[in-house]
Amino acid sequence: YGGKQINAGNVKNLRPAFVFQTEVVESMETAPIVVDGVMYLTTSYNHIYAVDAATGKQFWHYKHKMGPVTTFCCGPNNRGVAISGGKVFIGTLDARLVALDAKTGNVLWNVQIADPEKGYSETMSPTVIDNKVLIGTNGGEYGIRGFVKAFNADDGKEIWTFFTIPEKGHEGKWDPKDATGRDMKRDIAAEKAAFAKDSSFWQTLGGGVWMNPSVDLKARTVWFVVGNPSPDLYGAERPGDNLYTDSLVAIDLDKGTYKCHFQYVAHDVWDLDAVSPPILTDVKDKSGKMIPGVLHGGKTGHVYVHDRSNCNLIRFSEAMIPQENMWVLPTATGARMLPGANGGVEWSPMSFDPTTRLAIALNLHQPMTYHVEAAKYPGGSKLWLGGAFKVIPGEKQWGRVAAVEVDTGKIRWKHDTEQPLIGGGLATAGGLYFFGEGNGDFNALDSKTGKKLWSFNCGAGANAMPVSYMVGGKQFIAMGCGGNTQLDFKRGNSVFVFAL
Repeated sequence: YGGKQINAGNVKNLRPAFVFQTEVVESMETAPIVVDGVMYLTTSYNHIYAVDAATGKQFWHYKHKMGPVTTFCCGPNNRGVAISGGKVFIGTLDARLVALDAKTGNVLWNVQIADPEKGYSETMSPTVIDNKVLIGTNGGEYGIRGFVKAFNADDGKEIWTFFTIPEKGHEGKWDPKDATGRDMKRDIAAEKAAFAKDSSFWQTLGGGVWMNPSVDLKARTVWFVVGNPSPDLYGAERPGDNLYTDSLVAIDLDKGTYKCHFQYVAHDVWDLDAVSPPILTDVKDKSGKMIPGVLHGGKTGHVYVHDRSNCNLIRFSEAMIPQENMWVLPTATGARMLPGANGGVEWSPMSFDPTTRLAIALNLHQPMTYHVEAAKYPGGSKLWLGGAFKVIPGEKQWGRVAAVEVDTGKIRWKHDTEQPLIGGGLATAGGLYFFGEGNGDFNALDSKTGKKLWSFNCGAGANAMPVSYMVGGKQFIAMGCGGNTQLDFKRGNSVFVFAL
């Protein structure tokens, strides 16, 4: 949030300053980072480019030498690098963490995070804080045990690991309701009986961490959300609440130890994991007092507002998208429930506009049927869904930008699109909200009203994360346009950079 030079009054004059083309024509989800006038951007299959952020001139190009096993459920994506102390850090599809020299692109160190042959992989951008490189893991579709790890930025030595699936206590409170108080139709007696027979499944219970944590430096606390349990749809294999899947979790930055958590969906059998990264900002509590808070945009279609002192839920928003037959259990022939398995809010990061006090989220509407089938752990890096979720032919799919008042939970405005929305959105101090669509349109809305003020078609799906930056006193907006594997939007290989 920043940069007032481009604003609601002049955004109509926004034009491409340059277009940078990569050599990888595949799903693009990068969030470019600009440091000292140099832009670092990534592509699928773990390429990194360093370019002049004002002209697009290339300085260097790194191609990761991929190991023999790469498992990824949702495309060979990469969401960006982290930069600190003259080093560039990237997580790779073969579950490695690599540090490069920011000036030359030369590898400084390269460490294994987890075993890719067991289904672990990395698409998220690392986060560097206090010389620690924080990174989670993909693999919730493969029977992994999720984690967040901290590595020393100097040499790649592991500092701590927090497992998102505890060895004891993962059964939870046997909660029959979700975070909004709706009955989830669980047979808790049957689950308890099954748990008494076998509780060893914690080692394959999933709980990937897809997106960046947020860090409260004053409280020395790391906040992140945890994905779905494994197998996704066949709950009989994993009785209990399946902590800490589908949860907001807080841990100690220095030790990696548990502080608190809040679970949105206990014993999830719909793949409605918590995945959009949390936002730290002050919020109004129930009495109207401003306190440190945490926001999360759920695949359920709600924005959740939490108390940062204890993880407790203060409020949840009105539903941003249609909800039908909520928590109908999957069946062999397929049960219809909305939202579908992609959400709501997918991995797409929300924006918070402190001027309007709005959380702005990208949503998708994809009607689906949920199908379940018995499935034992297949081992190795084999997909383990325990069924399927299928879009319904003939039913319209669409997207929605929704702006939620974080202090009331009310929806202030909506802006609908022809296609489901996946990617990122950017609110700026110029009163603008930037986001892209699968048809290639990159748009600016008035962040107070949701009215479209500007649009440019990039020729391939605009499904990355837009960023704003300043070079030489000039504001630029950058957007990756390479399409998306998950929703099969048109592929490309370009990062478009705009200025007035």
